Amino acid sequence: MKILIIENEVYLAQSIATKLGEQGHICEMCTSTKDAIRSTNYDVVLLSTNINGQDFHPVIDTFKNSIVILMVSYISNDTVSKPLAAGAKDYILKPFMIEELIRKINHYQDYEKLKRRNIAYEKYLNHTFTNAKHGQSFSQVELPIYISSNFQKYADAFAFEYAQAKDMPMHFLTLNDSKSLAEIESLPQNSLVYIIDYQVLKKGDKKEFCNLIAGKQIIVASSDKIEDVEHPVIEIKNENNVFDKGEILPIEDYVKFIVLNYQDKYPDTELSKKLGISRKSLWEKRKKYDIVKKK
Repeated sequence: MKILIIENEVYLAQSIATKLGEQGHICEMCTSTKDAIRSTNYDVVLLSTNINGQDFHPVIDTFKNSIVILMVSYISNDTVSKPLAAGAKDYILKPFMIEELIRKINHYQDYEKLKRRNIAYEKYLNHTFTNAKHGQSFSQVELPIYISSNFQKYADAFAFEYAQAKDMPMHFLTLNDSKSLAEIESLPQNSLVYIIDYQVLKKGDKKEFCNLIAGKQIIVASSDKIEDVEHPVIEIKNENNVFDKGEILPIEDYVKFIVLNYQDKYPDTELSKKLGISRKSLWEKRKKYDIVKKK
């Protein structure tokens, strides 16, 4: 990372720059806040709050897109509270261990990465679910609940929108994973769990699964019709089957949908013929998509 050190104690600034440089960071130093705001191309700004006679608040405003960490000699409203309210990320009290400073830098670097990634995921999901209107109200929803839909996107939209509406962290599991049942038991009680592929469970395992999720914040999705369960069931139908209005599915998505939803209605010979592929290719598609054929 590129780091700017704003400190009038030159020896201290050089010592910090040397140690951060050993960690692979590129450091620049300045002793004046006026010089500091001439450039904004820094990932991290280490700002001393005891530079005599200089206002450091313009620095915080200039570097609002950078990680600003205050280096303070004492804690007060002027050195800590007000700068943090203005946009600084954190502070460290002099004298400090360089390892502690590096820990703070790494922490906020990871935080910024996660924040940007989360923004990208939210934009992508909002775009993906634009045409997936499930038409359900969350006000009367009681968990655990089952969602039956002939198109996975509609169940996904329900689960992700519910998590957003309730401001809950969400864990995602697929019952194609043999470890998923054990993972359900270990998850925190205050987390929302979204589980897909209920249709792959054998009939004898569904009763045990139903008991396992009782009393938990869980949404279960299935591409098959759900019957004989103790918890509420919502059926979401896509009137245009696998096609959204104004949307053309990629060939791979279409093949996956057909295999998943029709493999129990047609023998492999007939299903592969309808898809225009060989039985070997059909087997390879199942392996690629982690589709388990019920026996």
